[in-house]
Amino acid sequence: MQPTLLFAAALIVLAFTLNLPLGYLRVRSPKFSVRWFICIHLSIPVIVLTRDALGFGWELVPFTLTSAIIGQMLGARFRPPVESR
Repeated sequence: MQPTLLFAAALIVLAFTLNLPLGYLRVRSPKFSVRWFICIHLSIPVIVLTRDALGFGWELVPFTLTSAIIGQMLGARFRPPVESR
């Protein structure tokens, strides 16, 4: 399969949408806990396997990484963190 601009855009959107709920869950997890680590890294294998299946190389990594970070940040904004006492 030949990689196209449409597939690249779909992969970037996938990285963003996968990380929205993970960012939502991450914000209530204790920092550096197993749950926090999983919320940050769970989408990576899916994104890498999809990128390889679509025939893209490393040139798309900065774009998918940026969209994943934005997804994490926006997902976290939907759920305020627990206030510590």
